[in-house]
Parts: sequence; C-alpha cells; structure tokens
Amino acid sequence: MASKYSVKTYTLNGFYHVYNRGVEKRTIFQDHQDYSVFLSYLETYLSPKDEESLQKIIVSSNSSLKEKDKALKLLKLKNYHKYIELLSYALLPNHFHLLLKQVSPDCLNLFMNSIGTRYGMYFNRKYKRSGVLFQDVYKAVLVETEEQLLHLSRYINQNPALWSGLPINRWKESPFPCTIPEYLSERNTKWINTNYILNHFSKRNEYNSYSHFLEISKETDIIANLTIDQEID
Repeated sequence: MASKYSVKTYTLNGFYHVYNRGVEKRTIFQDHQDYSVFLSYLETYLSPKDEESLQKIIVSSNSSLKEKDKALKLLKLKNYHKYIELLSYALLPNHFHLLLKQVSPDCLNLFMNSIGTRYGMYFNRKYKRSGVLFQDVYKAVLVETEEQLLHLSRYINQNPALWSGLPINRWKESPFPCTIPEYLSERNTKWINTNYILNHFSKRNEYNSYSHFLEISKETDIIANLTIDQEID
C-alpha cells in the first residue's frame, strides 16, 4: 500500500513539505561539496534563465569550448523560476527537507524529478556507484493552514541543530545547511522567498520576531501530519 506521504494532491499555489532520504538510509551528502552541488542545482532551477547572455557566450569567438559547452547545457536545462518558489530547506546527511510553493499544478513533480535525477547522476559519478540514490519517490504533504506553514518553517530550520545535538541558539555550530541565515537577515539569497513567513512577524518587537519564534519549543501537534515518517532518521 502506498504511503499517505507519497500520494500527492497537486494544488494551484499550494505549499508543500517535500522530503526524501537515501535508499537503505544511506548517506546522500558525504562532504561539503555534495551539499554545495545540491544547492547549486536548486539555484539554477529556481533563478531566472538569462537566455540572451547564454546565446552570446555560445556564438562569441572569445568564449572557450568549455564556456560554450556550459552555456549550451544551461540553455537546454529546464527552468522552474516562474513555477516553483522555495521558502526554506534543510539538508541532512541522509535526507533533505524543502518547503515549496508550486504556482501551477504538476510543476512540483517535474521539479523534484529534475533535481533528484540530476543530483543522483552527480553522486554516482563522484562515488563510482550505480543504481538509484533516493528511497522510492519523494514525499510531499500539502500545507493546509497559515499556522502550519509557520510552524513547518521552524521545524525545517531547527532540524540541522537538533540533528547535531545542539540547542537552536547554537545553530551556527551545525555543519548542515539550512535557511536560518535568510530568516535572520544574515544572508540574502534571491532564489529563496522568505516573505510568506516573515510577513507574519515583527522586525522591531523582539518577542514577536522570527528569531524568538525559532527558539521557542516546537508545537509538534500542529504539524504532526506534515512531518517525516518516524523511520526517517
């Protein structure tokens, strides 16, 4: 029987908690480069594609063969800038979390298939392995309320610190990437949209800030049906 988390209801402008783990619970991010490559793929898919600039590189006599080849590959690569928005992420050694908004039906499935296939090919080349990298199909759960959306963003951002056995106020000591820097205005990443979450918080009132919200206890009951299966660890 299919897991309730793998049976997806695709909704126009719907928000989703998307996650997956390595097959047989294997590690899918073995070093800093692996995290960086996965994030670079997210950036490429979610940033506007400058087709004019890429075309200029391809036809320019000043471009090297390597530059032309890279530009041609980027030109052919699918782009989801107008169809998918990323609100937050957390990458852990054997699984990942994404909080996404799909602007049109079915684009989420195309996006996840693209990122999963591309990263799987990179990983297999690097580590000289073959076969699937991820366990089954990615999981996606529809977020039904604004309250769930807020608490889910905190759940995702808290994951790296908790996985490292750290209190959330020491999140910088965790080696696992997440979007806390974007939500605390410590990093500006154009392909991450924090407005859906931060518009609910104050920049002036410390007790109504996202920083305070991030550090208080988790309200697990609110998002109990949106989080990962218990066997994912």
